[in-house]
Amino acid sequence: MFPERFSNLPEYAFPRLRALLDDIEPGGEVTHMTIGEPKHPFPDWVGQVLSENVAGFAKYPPNDGTPELQAAITDWIARRYDVRMDPATQVMPLNGTREGLYNAAMALCPETKNGQRPVVLIPNPFYQVYMIAAISVGAEPMFLPATAASGHLPDFGALSEEVLNRTAVAYICSPANPQGAVASSAYWRDLIGLAERYDFQIFADECYSEIYRDIPPLGALQVAAQMGADPERVVLFNSLSKRSNLAGLRSGFAAGGPESVKRLKQLRAYAGAPLPVPLQAVATRAWSDEDHVIANRALYAEKYAIADEVFAGLQGYASPEAGFFLWLPVDDDEAATLKLWREAGVRVLPGSYFAREVNGHTPGADRIRVAMVAEKDDMRRGLIKLRDCLYAT
Repeated sequence: MFPERFSNLPEYAFPRLRALLDDIEPGGEVTHMTIGEPKHPFPDWVGQVLSENVAGFAKYPPNDGTPELQAAITDWIARRYDVRMDPATQVMPLNGTREGLYNAAMALCPETKNGQRPVVLIPNPFYQVYMIAAISVGAEPMFLPATAASGHLPDFGALSEEVLNRTAVAYICSPANPQGAVASSAYWRDLIGLAERYDFQIFADECYSEIYRDIPPLGALQVAAQMGADPERVVLFNSLSKRSNLAGLRSGFAAGGPESVKRLKQLRAYAGAPLPVPLQAVATRAWSDEDHVIANRALYAEKYAIADEVFAGLQGYASPEAGFFLWLPVDDDEAATLKLWREAGVRVLPGSYFAREVNGHTPGADRIRVAMVAEKDDMRRGLIKLRDCLYAT
């Protein structure tokens, strides 16, 4: 009596980690470096904005977002990417980007592509909602290795014509979670060119776009506009969780062509949950303010420097271009995670927990993901314990 489509899913990453570690005593003071939950302070005006708008909790929120929030988002896109979008028809505020990344497939992925079962392309490792979305719409999820050999981004150009002719959607995360790789202009142009030629949509997950070293990562919408691509070709997703340290606000957005956004809004009207009005007011202020983002980025710059210092000379160490994860090389991801917990009390995630086995190989099985979200002195101690436990010679 239950559906079979989710029957072969592995346990989600964090329950798997608890099953691996929770019965084992930590070998020292515990340092948590697992979940990508920012610990930097969020803007000090959040409480004031909430209190000024608290009466809005008595109202049903508008399905499409308040006009003020729509305008704040499109103004940010214009400042950040030099792309002008209509706030009424080309953006939809989200109750967290996971909602949008899932529902975009529900609203936009066709039942067939060229008379065949559609393919949804997914980088491997990946954010797990991409796979669930593909399975939910009856598409074939196809996992493309995103390893050091491909610059930690999937090589879409290596796909056969048979696959590309069936492709309906390509998910891509840049800056990449967990690897921290950033898509270049040439990479975006190649992918958008393929999408134009083979008529598929790109779902660009750019939630880490505002955490970077020196140069702001290019965005898919930005490059698509420069190319004069079909406005429906790219749907952009972004969030305040990382940019503004407001993970609990559950506020993000989707932006794209008018027809795509229309279909997203229609699905939301039947099956979605828009953000409460007071939280939309906070989001409006957050997208309109860059000072707190610049300060936040400076804190991460200090953390990049600490990681580079701690792991200087480590063979296989690559400092991330962006984001706040380290993707560290190990011989066996679960064995390294167990050793690190048992001997040092440091809790990280095995890299294979973000991936799927394809042709006998699981990308990330030789990596661990380390979140640089703790206060910097705690993070330094954790990284030193990790280095001394796993890499001491």
